[in-house]
Amino acid sequence: MATSSFAYQVFATVVDKHTFIAAAETLNITPSAVSHSISQLETQLGFPLFIRSRTGVTLTADGNTVYPIIQDILNSEQRLAQEAANINGLTHGTIRIGAFSSVLLNWLPSIIREFRQQYPDINITVYQGNFNDIAERVRLGTLDMGFSALPLDENIVIHPLIKDEVYCLTPTDFVPKNGHVMTSADVEDKTFILQHSDYDRDTKLTLDRYNVTPNSLNYSIDDASIISMVEAGLGFGVLPDLALKRISGNINIYPFDEPHYRTLCLAVNKSLAQAPTTTRLTRIIRENLSREYGDKLLWQ
Repeated sequence: MATSSFAYQVFATVVDKHTFIAAAETLNITPSAVSHSISQLETQLGFPLFIRSRTGVTLTADGNTVYPIIQDILNSEQRLAQEAANINGLTHGTIRIGAFSSVLLNWLPSIIREFRQQYPDINITVYQGNFNDIAERVRLGTLDMGFSALPLDENIVIHPLIKDEVYCLTPTDFVPKNGHVMTSADVEDKTFILQHSDYDRDTKLTLDRYNVTPNSLNYSIDDASIISMVEAGLGFGVLPDLALKRISGNINIYPFDEPHYRTLCLAVNKSLAQAPTTTRLTRIIRENLSREYGDKLLWQ
């Protein structure tokens, strides 16, 4: 069965955009051309790939099964093109990286600036998401690499980066009983404000240790809004050190009496880990973080 790589690209774009119209706009073709390409691919494979509805399309079970395989084919073609360019002394291409908000604020600006200075013809696209979302996109290959937190799926190349300590944020009129660290007695019956996506990872482990129940939680949009709500006296917050470097407010920040950490990492798609653009960017990431953290960087 011979299928063009363009048909695979159309398929992957529809998966990403959820509608034929949006995919057509992205690919600069007509919606009918998208529909025709998908229909031909379904005929060649022998089963439907999408469930059509008035609001868009979703993958069938069979479509979901072949999606990672098709993405691997596209990534292999991308790597081949990069290797050919590398052999011919050229440096061009695109690299896709995922990051969560505190990495976008603190690490990526200097990393991207240095990368563009060295490789001005390589385009970088940045996707913002949460830990789980980024890791899944890296696994599938829709991102070349991304920043996340351990533990992660074994089918990803993982580079541990730093242990990022988690702190408690309180209104300014609150002081712990011992004056300097938060204990179980300090958080008893308190309301905590979190991002919803944080409550299945390290934040949950921290709050579980202090017997904070889901009934004591309120949710916010992002790190800055958590600080604003704590500042207004609406509850306590829990944020790691990296998130607190570029945002501030009229609040108190205390460590917990038992230090808690999240281990940040760089996740790289296995099939793209040795691609020239990927190795160049991972080198610059490592060099940047080594300058900032020295011996504290886990990726030695």
